[in-house]
Amino acid sequence: MKNRMYCFLLLWLSIAMNAYAGQLPTSVATGLIQNPEGRNTTSLDGQWSYIIDQYETGYYNHRYEVSKSGWFKNRKMVNSWDLIEYDFSTADKINVPGDWNSQKQHMMFYEGTVWYHKDFSVNKKADKRYVVNFGAVNYQAIVYVNGEKVGSHQGGFTGFQFDITEKLKDGSNFIVVKVDNRRERNQVPTVNTDWWNYGGITRSVSLLELPGSYLADYKIQLSKKDQSVITGSFKISGKPKTGEKITLRIPELDVYKQIEVGRSGTASFNLEKQAELWSPEIPKLYQVELEYNGETIQDRIGFRTIEVDGSEIKLNGQSLYLRGISIHEESPLTNGRAWSEEDARLLLGWAKELGCNFVRLAHYPHNEFMVKVADELGLMVWSEIPVYWTLVFENEEVYVNAEQQLTEMISRDKNRASVIMWSVANETPNHEQRLNFLTDLVEKARGLDDTRLITAALDTQTSSKNGKLIDDPLANVVDVIGINAYCGWYGKKPEECSSLSWESKYLKPVIMSEFGGGALQGLHGKSNERWTEEYQAAVYEHNLQMIENFSLLRGVTPWILKDFRSPKRPLANIQDYWNRKGLLSETGEKKQAWYVLRDFYLQKQQEQTRQ
Repeated sequence: MKNRMYCFLLLWLSIAMNAYAGQLPTSVATGLIQNPEGRNTTSLDGQWSYIIDQYETGYYNHRYEVSKSGWFKNRKMVNSWDLIEYDFSTADKINVPGDWNSQKQHMMFYEGTVWYHKDFSVNKKADKRYVVNFGAVNYQAIVYVNGEKVGSHQGGFTGFQFDITEKLKDGSNFIVVKVDNRRERNQVPTVNTDWWNYGGITRSVSLLELPGSYLADYKIQLSKKDQSVITGSFKISGKPKTGEKITLRIPELDVYKQIEVGRSGTASFNLEKQAELWSPEIPKLYQVELEYNGETIQDRIGFRTIEVDGSEIKLNGQSLYLRGISIHEESPLTNGRAWSEEDARLLLGWAKELGCNFVRLAHYPHNEFMVKVADELGLMVWSEIPVYWTLVFENEEVYVNAEQQLTEMISRDKNRASVIMWSVANETPNHEQRLNFLTDLVEKARGLDDTRLITAALDTQTSSKNGKLIDDPLANVVDVIGINAYCGWYGKKPEECSSLSWESKYLKPVIMSEFGGGALQGLHGKSNERWTEEYQAAVYEHNLQMIENFSLLRGVTPWILKDFRSPKRPLANIQDYWNRKGLLSETGEKKQAWYVLRDFYLQKQQEQTRQ
């Protein structure tokens, strides 16, 4: 850790020097406002103008220098060089939220810079602060308001915010965003992934109107040590006055409590109250109201505990088996990224129909509707950051980026009862630099939130005398071990999987976080014919027999709920740039393997009920 802190100082010095030289620094977002949707907001969603800028002519001149003068004037770019070609008033339109790949056929495979522009009006009040909130932009974003830069952000799956009070005018305003989804080796994720690199402003954008001093952050949950105690903490942004108080109301529990704000702008409380516990069977949520400085914030929060006891995972003190499924953030209603509440209800509704009590949101933080709807439906959640495959683990700037995305994920979803696990990685190679990198992320996660479990999906198992052995040292660092293994699809034949045994060096609960095989929905044949529904069903049947013999296994999240787009899957007339491992087709049609897994989950549910 000392070496990493020393490297951090060097990194931040480098960033500061780059900023002074006019180069773009890596933005590390901190202090995100909790529950922005619960504030006084103005939506900036809808039609935006856009300009494709593959050569980034709107950002660099022919000497590859960044403009040091103004950037925009109304709908035209006015840099230190003449840009008569860049005029938003004549530009095409695109929907926000949304990705450009699925909206514009000619941009299906496009990777690079696109400029976004939108006009909006504000009745600006002198005693208010104004913050622009982005749900997500993939991958790098630079934001300008009324021609002036207000900030930048890196990372395609977490939200970010900028205070634009000083840049905003009463009346007409405009916002411009430089969006760049190019894949780079030193990014998180890196250049090689097995999902589509959707570019654009992929989640909602809003303008928050806040008091001059406002409740920026809060965390309310059940005590880790005592199920009869509700705990909470608060953070004020601005300068609170002496003696100011936050009012907490939970009407259904007859809670009315005023908590005094300290001089540092923080406050906390412990409250003895017997709440009905949140569970998949009874996903109880309480209406919570917070009032401070004239602003009232409403949230719906469930109370529960999650812990590991030896090889058991316990929810509210009771052992459970996680009947799960992995999900990618792709819309079941339209093409491209999922972002809406309707998307979330359909995707998670399918998971419930399958018999799930658990979902793995792979391989990055999904939109906030997914975890809020999971709260309602009683689906426990594994939430993950895109530390995926082979990052440049020795690069300190890569670590800073990964830690930033971890912090933003935890900050946004720490009040969601459904989230029981934070995952720091998927299928990373087993070597010392990676172990140090991920160990530091695990420590960071525990420092931010010690009430949830930490996991990672591993594909580094070695062969043993009887089958497979979990011996990756990262398994000793996490609370729950995830393992990915595609027996019957890669390597062995499906029927050879039933007798395969698993062992672990670590007495910890294990989740088989990925297994499965591909099938083109509607393609039928014999069970030994690859790509047929029968073959995929056979893979599931034999893998489910295999896992029943693994004593440490406490759940599964097979790969995957629904077919999803991937540039790594070009096989004509079968894949056509779709990963076909879904139990559902891209249009939601069930394959035979769906019913195999559904029946297995029904059996597991019945066994749990009898215990």
